[in-house]
Amino acid sequence: MAIDNIENSSEKKISYVRGDFFKEVPKDGDVYLLKRVLHNWDDDSCVRILKNCRASMRSASSLLVIERVIPEIGTKSDSKLFDINMLVMVGGQERTENEYRRILRDAGFTLMRVIPTQSSMSIVEAVPK
Repeated sequence: MAIDNIENSSEKKISYVRGDFFKEVPKDGDVYLLKRVLHNWDDDSCVRILKNCRASMRSASSLLVIERVIPEIGTKSDSKLFDINMLVMVGGQERTENEYRRILRDAGFTLMRVIPTQSSMSIVEAVPK
């Protein structure tokens, strides 16, 4: 089924819910998606957001985080410039795969994989521990 037909279908697959991820997120979703969210926040705030996601998820749910992922040392990347910008502008940061692994672990997740895309963004896939 094409995405543009979902709205008019009895098989609606996606719902949008307003909320505050620092308080709670909707319960029992299949997939939780955070796109360009975590880079706005310091590690403690990210763990808080992620713990709220984890508390609402079922054991079979998954988490997709779409962000820039800073490559390992010695690799050129625009992500490093964005890291400085996020720190100066909002106190956030771009993160390496290992930094994502740590904050996800601290929030009750296991990082499954980081999927590069053709854009500057990567998809960080995690599941509940």
